[in-house]
Amino acid sequence: MTKEKSLSIKNSGGFHVDEKGYYGEFGGAFIPEMLYPNLEELRQKYLEIMYEESFQKEFHQLLRDYVGRPSPLYFAKRLSEKHGTKIYLKREDLNHTGAHKVNNTIGQILMAKRLGKTRIIAETGAGQHGVATATVCALMGIQCVVYMGEIDIARQAPNVARMKMLGAEVIPATSGSKTLKDATNEAIRDWINNPVDTHYIIGSAIGPHPYPDMVTRFQSVISEEIKWQLKEKEGRENPDYVVACIGGGSNAAGTYYHFLDEPKVGIIAVEAAGKGIDSGESAATSALGKIGIIHGCKTMLMQTPDGQITEPYSISAGLDYPGVGPMHSHLYKSGRAEFYSATDDEAMTAGLELSQLEGIIPAIESGHAFAIFQHKKFNPDDVLVISLSGRGDKDLQTYIDYFKLA
Repeated sequence: MTKEKSLSIKNSGGFHVDEKGYYGEFGGAFIPEMLYPNLEELRQKYLEIMYEESFQKEFHQLLRDYVGRPSPLYFAKRLSEKHGTKIYLKREDLNHTGAHKVNNTIGQILMAKRLGKTRIIAETGAGQHGVATATVCALMGIQCVVYMGEIDIARQAPNVARMKMLGAEVIPATSGSKTLKDATNEAIRDWINNPVDTHYIIGSAIGPHPYPDMVTRFQSVISEEIKWQLKEKEGRENPDYVVACIGGGSNAAGTYYHFLDEPKVGIIAVEAAGKGIDSGESAATSALGKIGIIHGCKTMLMQTPDGQITEPYSISAGLDYPGVGPMHSHLYKSGRAEFYSATDDEAMTAGLELSQLEGIIPAIESGHAFAIFQHKKFNPDDVLVISLSGRGDKDLQTYIDYFKLA
């Protein structure tokens, strides 16, 4: 059973974006004047284009035949027995390219084509968004440039090779911490210099409006599928909890989307505590952040008392970002979501546990979501859905080094 209707048209009120691009006090568009025409064109047209019949038809055909959706909702029997509750895994790791990222890049490449753009740029941390962007650019025959921090290039070498094999140019970011934040800075500079022909495919639910909302809508296929899949398996559409890891927050946004206005569904976000929240090497924005502006939006942000961005750290290349998307900031500030922080050690242990109990090696980012069981106890009759946002192929060397597997 599949659904051809997706991308709920909700656009205001509650926990959704308002007409000015805000989630409560978070969001907006704080951009250089050079980017205003580009962003305004996108803001005015994104919903209209997204809900055109021809767009929907092409989007869903590609999700089905190219990406391989719907992704399975898998009952993790041994993991459930271990933790004394009912655990379902939303298997985004089984998508083409190995993660949830491709849901968004398929949507955005179709958007870019309809806007007449002939060049694509992207930023990437763990490399999954870069691979997904390079993939859809190869599919559509469009030039692709991916910015990636120099440190991430070293620790995600397999994904760098995949991007290059797909025809993308990978440009290292050598400033700052040489990770995701810095790659995003470089991508924005490129966009400022090439505003007419270039579309920036942002990979997270971050950035100036309308990006957080647009990315969330493309990823909302995840929660839409969860509802009908859970109905088939449990006789009800709503779980007791949905759980996801959060960096910028696109997999989480898509996992939460259709449950935002369902108060009986608990929303749980797990951030990267790195070497410990108070260690000075962390990416736990909810615990360490305060309101600031980064990459075009007002959100929760790790920063010094005088407003300088604090360098984040996580063993997972996709979670070492100093902020979270504005929707997630609103979910945190409003109390709608519970936020937890998992250390490197907790995430790696949880990843190994999933591997050995269920035969599924997760991305280290996803391992953070599975570390929730080290922080929260669930009831035996609770139904949890955990977003398994990516597979661990890209992280094998990190696993090998950490657990001394070689």
